[in-house]
Amino acid sequence: MLEHLSYFSSLVNPTVRNSENSWVPGGECARDAFSRDLKFVVIVAGEASADLHGSNLVKAMKQLAPGIVFWGVGGKNMEQAGVKILFSSSDMAVVGITEVFRKLRTIARASGRLKHILRSKRPDLLILIDYPDFNIHIARTAKRFQVPVLYYISPQVWAWRRGRVRKIARRIDRMAVILPFEKTFYGKRGVSVDYVGHPLLDALPEEVDKQQVGVELGLEQGYPVVGLLPGSRKEEIRNLLPVMVKSVQILGRRYPKIRCRLSLAPTIEARFVQSFTENSSVEIEVIPGGTYETLGNCHVALVASGTATLETALMGVPMVIAYKVSPFSYWVGRIVVRVPYIGLVNLVAGEEVVPELIQDKVVPDRLAHEALTILEDPGIRENMIKKLKGIKERLGRLGASEATAKIALEMMRNRS
Repeated sequence: MLEHLSYFSSLVNPTVRNSENSWVPGGECARDAFSRDLKFVVIVAGEASADLHGSNLVKAMKQLAPGIVFWGVGGKNMEQAGVKILFSSSDMAVVGITEVFRKLRTIARASGRLKHILRSKRPDLLILIDYPDFNIHIARTAKRFQVPVLYYISPQVWAWRRGRVRKIARRIDRMAVILPFEKTFYGKRGVSVDYVGHPLLDALPEEVDKQQVGVELGLEQGYPVVGLLPGSRKEEIRNLLPVMVKSVQILGRRYPKIRCRLSLAPTIEARFVQSFTENSSVEIEVIPGGTYETLGNCHVALVASGTATLETALMGVPMVIAYKVSPFSYWVGRIVVRVPYIGLVNLVAGEEVVPELIQDKVVPDRLAHEALTILEDPGIRENMIKKLKGIKERLGRLGASEATAKIALEMMRNRS
């Protein structure tokens, strides 16, 4: 008992050595404490959405087995769930290929420290969430030191760089996927895979009365409310938010009392997005907390390609998807990407349910035109809303976090 108290005290005052090779968070005695009673899990979530899903998984695991200690890479959500954060996901999240060089030093440091922990502490389980290039590399070290690996939320190898699936089959002990077609894809390629449903369904709020919400917020009746979801990474926001702001200003010429609500990702400071919105002729309200809080009363949304498109679909809000990266990243992407759509919404549906604007098409006039079409053409709007409801049905059942937690605990028991 005293050793456990000493260990938890070391988490509050961690020992960090000068030598990179001897760095051990929490001090040298940590694994000794783990080997007696505690179970030790390392979890890596390199981006904002992964941080949310990782936190829910940690909570589910702790409910089933309260004695587990978690260290890893993540953000505020995982920290609040009880994970000892070694590196912040906001310092590691990138979009595109050339953009990675800006954070290469941080990524390299995180890789070195995680490898050291895997080698010296031999965790009971390594959980990897999305973030493929980094995570597949870390999985190699885990395999070398016989640390079991659970991959939760598949890398999109079915979209590009399919050759990585061979590495996954060699390095990953088990995979928990969240899109229905992924189970078949991985199963055919020799990967031990379980379909657990999509974790976004667990976080979905009850249906809201948009008219009542509008009254409570003091929004003008008869005028549209536009949601802006420019992404969770600074590179995305720099590429997309200025265009989105200009597009709603174009809409403002037709609807003088138009209102805008901007979703502030937990990885982004408010003052960063305000530098792009403060001179707008249209009022833009910045909403911290997440996508659902932003979309509760929106009539249309302009959304960065990614997880937010699925969140918007689950809320039944018509949208326009935007995707823009550096010219080199886009050029490479055109060569290697093998899917017909860039948006997860359209990929899950198997058809273009919502319009996609990519790279050079991401301009204010085009965004405004697509949004205006959705707002003013009842047929297009109603058909889109109907198909968005179908997306929700395709994503499967509730309980993804709990199902994945059970898989994780089963793997830990098997190792013991």
